[in-house]
Amino acid sequence: MNTYAVQIISSDGVFYYGRIKNLIVPATDGEVGVLPGHEEMILALREGILRYQDGEGEWYKAAIGRGTLQFANNRCTVVVDTAERPEDIDIHRAMEAKQRAEEKLRHRLSDREYRILQAALARALTRLKLTSQD
Repeated sequence: MNTYAVQIISSDGVFYYGRIKNLIVPATDGEVGVLPGHEEMILALREGILRYQDGEGEWYKAAIGRGTLQFANNRCTVVVDTAERPEDIDIHRAMEAKQRAEEKLRHRLSDREYRILQAALARALTRLKLTSQD
């Protein structure tokens, strides 16, 4: 079989459920592609752009937050903080969030505040990158 079952779950609920041919995710050590019959694995995911190809060959993209991926028995489960389609992203809000995070990063911060702002900046940049791609 040239497809496998995938479930992408975000904090808002199930983002996608179905059969796909290919999945490319932003792992902590680079992008990782997952094809049918891939070896079993668990991956840590970072903020970035997730891409998947459905059974018809159509490619889709989503901006995702941090999370994990598990692949076993030709089934894949992706659990992430956030998952957004390009059409759901408000570019103006993403630009404002980017500018706010960059401004706050210029000030002295605690380690915790710095990490929170870095995550906010990464999320905004991912949204903007996704909306500027075809």
